[in-house]
Amino acid sequence: MTGKNSYKNAGVDIDAGNELVSRIKPLAKSTRRVGADADLGGFGGLFDLAACKYNDPVLVSANDGVGTKLMLAFETGIHDTVGIDLVAMCVNDLVVQGAEPLFFLDYFATGGLDIDVVHNVIKGIAEGCRQAGAALIGGETAEMPGMYSKGHYDLAGFAVGAVERSKILPRGDIKAGDVIIGITSSGVHSNGFSLVRHVLKGAGLDYNSPAPFAAGKTLGEVLITPTRIYVKSCLALCKSATAKAFAHITGGGFIENIPRVLPENLAASINYGTWDFLPVFKWLMDAGKIDMLEMLRTFNCGVGMIVVVDSNDADAAIKLLIEHGENATIIGKIVPRTGEAVEINGL
Repeated sequence: MTGKNSYKNAGVDIDAGNELVSRIKPLAKSTRRVGADADLGGFGGLFDLAACKYNDPVLVSANDGVGTKLMLAFETGIHDTVGIDLVAMCVNDLVVQGAEPLFFLDYFATGGLDIDVVHNVIKGIAEGCRQAGAALIGGETAEMPGMYSKGHYDLAGFAVGAVERSKILPRGDIKAGDVIIGITSSGVHSNGFSLVRHVLKGAGLDYNSPAPFAAGKTLGEVLITPTRIYVKSCLALCKSATAKAFAHITGGGFIENIPRVLPENLAASINYGTWDFLPVFKWLMDAGKIDMLEMLRTFNCGVGMIVVVDSNDADAAIKLLIEHGENATIIGKIVPRTGEAVEINGL
């Protein structure tokens, strides 16, 4: 007996899903590393922790999304960078605890499967995994008609890393006088885009408008620049035993993120003007009439990762970061806490 209804008629195309899997297998294989061969298609992703030869490993996990930056991808049609953002938001959180990212899984949900769009997103995820040294060992593509507007999708990422128990960060020897190093960001990264859209609307601009601060580029092209992945440079600092703590400057900016790695009796004294306040942030501040304190509690303002080191190790740490392709500078120091956990000087 033949019926008229089918899963495909209901909006779910299994054949398209199978075609997608065949197209992304080479992307996953490009992320192979010790412990994973990155083959897809099983019921679960496998990882051989013993092959990594840790002595006393502690697993560290993180999950995150890209937030409303996805709206930028929808409106510009640029889908091959938000996957990098997705990986970055997870693996940068792992390395803050001294962990090496081992593997990554993604979740992609949409109302109707557009194979080219999904392929581009996952291409970005694979690129992020390669930058982080993590294997893309699996994921889920969910086609859910009626749940999402046409052309829209959602992303989530899940990363697992490992660190030797004796090397978990932050260390317990952070003290007054330690130096705070700021590592430059690539732009807005993946936080604060609700305020970005509000500023654009108030200025009568959209993502196709020319960027007033970047000749030859649209606002969309500048703002969609993916989050910088700091894994390899930060792991180098861990290996050299100079890093006492890292703080990933995400949602909440300087004000909310730095205190998370400090003892309750210590504060971060930050000297405004010691780092490159990127042009995109200058423009957002002026166009949106946003005061500096609000900027520092919303955006990374040009610093995507904070490092705390002993003052005697500061020069060596900056040299090592530069050797790994980072732009880094001293932006403050650790002081006894007498009030707020983050003090901003020079505003």
